[in-house]
Amino acid sequence: MRKRRVTNAALVSAGAVLLASTAVALAAPAGAAAAGCAVNYAVSSQWEGGFGANVTITNLGDAVNGWTLTWSYSAGQTVTQAWNTTLTQSGAAVTAKNVSYNGAIPTNGTTSFGFNGSWTGSNPDPSSFALNGVTCTGGTTPTTPPPTSPPPTTPPPTTPPPTTPPPTGPADITVNSATRYQTIDGFGAAQSIWGSAWSTTDTQTLVGLGPNQLGLSIVRTGLSPVSSEWSTHVNSLKTAKSYGSGVKILASPWTAPAAWKTNNSRTNGGKLKTDYYDDYANHLNSYVQYMRGQGVTIDVTSVQNEPDWHPDYDSMDWSGTELRTFVRDQGTKVQNSKLMVAEAVNMNYSYTDPTLNDATARNNIGYIGGHLYGTEAAGRLAPYPLAAQYNKPVWMTEWNYHEADGSGSNIWGNPANLAVWNETLDDIMRTVHKSMEANWSAYIWWYGKRYYSFIGDGEAAYGTTAGAPLKRGYAFSQYAKYVRPGYQRVALTKSSKASPLEVTAYQGDGKITLVILNRSNSAVNNAVIQAPQNVSKAEYYLTSQNANAASQPTSVNGGQATITVGARSISTLVFTL
Repeated sequence: MRKRRVTNAALVSAGAVLLASTAVALAAPAGAAAAGCAVNYAVSSQWEGGFGANVTITNLGDAVNGWTLTWSYSAGQTVTQAWNTTLTQSGAAVTAKNVSYNGAIPTNGTTSFGFNGSWTGSNPDPSSFALNGVTCTGGTTPTTPPPTSPPPTTPPPTTPPPTTPPPTGPADITVNSATRYQTIDGFGAAQSIWGSAWSTTDTQTLVGLGPNQLGLSIVRTGLSPVSSEWSTHVNSLKTAKSYGSGVKILASPWTAPAAWKTNNSRTNGGKLKTDYYDDYANHLNSYVQYMRGQGVTIDVTSVQNEPDWHPDYDSMDWSGTELRTFVRDQGTKVQNSKLMVAEAVNMNYSYTDPTLNDATARNNIGYIGGHLYGTEAAGRLAPYPLAAQYNKPVWMTEWNYHEADGSGSNIWGNPANLAVWNETLDDIMRTVHKSMEANWSAYIWWYGKRYYSFIGDGEAAYGTTAGAPLKRGYAFSQYAKYVRPGYQRVALTKSSKASPLEVTAYQGDGKITLVILNRSNSAVNNAVIQAPQNVSKAEYYLTSQNANAASQPTSVNGGQATITVGARSISTLVFTL
């Protein structure tokens, strides 16, 4: 996976983005304004035979009302799908035209569109673009002759002015690292519980920290009641551990073997017979030791996935008291891994309070787990005081939400689809933010590889490409990639200007990281962010309907940085101290 910009470019300002180039002046009558344009062509994701790209046009001349952008490919690339433009191709020549709602570009204004394409052999960027027939250089050329007056007596400045003013005065967001909250264990997703494992490439895309990789730091895997199935996920888990950074593995069982249960079935609930409690503990331990022998450390072992849900697939019923009894009397049998209770459907405290209130049982567990289904409506997307009292980190270990799927349409394969983006920002990313404010230490999505998830599964009805990062994955990476295991959440304050923003801040590894949701329809321009001390560097990345974790300009002055937070976006600012 990679992301590139054109190489023949003009530097707009100190610290600004590089823009694609080669331009001439517009033909215009004497006295007309200078004319020019700039194009930012970015390959947002690439996979074998296919790629996605975002194009941003900046109009540096007179206002445009209706635009046509043209370019040519040099290696036989073909555009297959486009959004926010009407796009045609004849041989190597590509023509993109505005649609009804984005034809006007004011002077110094921008507009963007995106597309997917196919390639064979290589995928070089176009070398030149033309807007309404004018080649774009990233600068302007005057259409009137220069004045003949004598040169100025003072030399012109040798450096261009910044595109955003340097940070001065009161900050809009102030980080207070003296006040600390929870330690972050990570952000993750599950591999297929009953199906095949992630491929090596899939795993690397999901846990890697490189371009177009998503930086997950927790992988959830199923703990089968049948030991012959344990080998299925060995390779993907080994890859996650070796290729990622600080990756933890959570193993969750859906059921005990059928013969140990009151209903003699893997499905439809049924309780674990009390005389098999020791066998079940040994079963969990055997899995941990098997994986350990394969070179995979199982960091956390759950006692039961959803003890309060009894569907017609693998499941098992427990009460909170029964879970307490099991971990109290059998918990020490599970070695080289920390136990978790209870992954209840909606973080129902009645399944975890009994264990927390029993000193022996409490000492036998490392984590409290729960799922997000109905949790917010129940008022439990909030701090868990009893878990905090006994220093037990709270993990959200599953949520699956995709109401925007269009009854089988291929909207998931379109990275700029508005319904998909609105659901991602307003439902998924909002709950990640709220879980961090609730002092939870981990947030684990359902399957990482699925058409509505982080990388595509290639299912034809939904239009995704197997293994290619999806919009939801890029949005989630704004947390996962930059808020690493071991970071601590720290306090912050906001000015009225920053009031539309939902922000959390973290410190670790010599960095301060802020994750910023702007779910409003307006950008927050030139927001000043104040760090607790001077910083050596600031990096800023943003995901929106038309951008995928794209680097954004920022200016630094001492302990302050200035950024523009785009409308309807999630972004991450990383200070290096």
